[in-house]
Amino acid sequence: MDTMRERFISVTSRLLDEDPRLALVLAEITMDGFRPAQRRHPERVINVGIREQLLVGVGGGLALTGLRPIVHTFASFLVERPFEQVKLDFGHQGTGGVLVSASASYDWPAGGFTHMAPGDVALLDTLDGWTVHVPGHPDEAEALLRHAYAAGDDKVYVRLSQQSNAAARPVRGLRFQTVREGRAGVVVAVGPLLDNVLAATEGLDVTVLYAPTVRPFDDAALQEAVGRARADVVLVEPYLAGTSTTAAGGALAELPHRILGLGVGRAELRRYGTIDEHTAAHGLDPRSLRERIASFSRQPVASR
Repeated sequence: MDTMRERFISVTSRLLDEDPRLALVLAEITMDGFRPAQRRHPERVINVGIREQLLVGVGGGLALTGLRPIVHTFASFLVERPFEQVKLDFGHQGTGGVLVSASASYDWPAGGFTHMAPGDVALLDTLDGWTVHVPGHPDEAEALLRHAYAAGDDKVYVRLSQQSNAAARPVRGLRFQTVREGRAGVVVAVGPLLDNVLAATEGLDVTVLYAPTVRPFDDAALQEAVGRARADVVLVEPYLAGTSTTAAGGALAELPHRILGLGVGRAELRRYGTIDEHTAAHGLDPRSLRERIASFSRQPVASR
């Protein structure tokens, strides 16, 4: 199976062939994969070098000319480092574009904290009007990339990860999907953490919702799920813990409820390790999730 990043290369290369309005802006990252597309479309595949503020600025400038820019690099260099340009060159200027990241929260542990971005979605939450996709499988990444490309002049962030669920879920619009039904609480699993959540909740009496798109937040799906179950809601997100608790709380403002936000912790892990070791250290492995979800939803944890 190819990775989300490899799928991004193949899908975007085809879209560049099909649509003369599409442009791609890179900052060295993934440039090798796009060299054939650059040879075919040198005026619309632009590599600015390791200049991330310029990367976003060029994307915003292309949008002002009427092009649909796709802007790509690691998440830490796409959202965090050039945040002022994201805020001004897209938001303030009223332009649209597609930001596509790689490496997620800790996909390259050997790169150290400079290459980790667990706060990217929370940071974008401070801005108005961004759609945020968090695919959990390369097939979902392709569907959401195509949706983002076709989304008129909207501002869209597509968060790609090395981590993936074993199987893709069909992408039907931007709604959450009900994967499992129960009565003692609701667990919202975001993107590539669905498999861990399903393993963690096996045998627990909870509803599991799957969210490959987190902004806009699907208020109606959460309200409907809570209407069938006790209003104990656990959010399991592959980025900063608690990022979506405000959105979930807003959706349930008229209902008594409790919310637990699970995700990447704020403390910096200073050992490189592996992706799986970072997942476990943040309590996002199936065993840790099971203990935390069962305790919050007041269910006994059977030995496994």
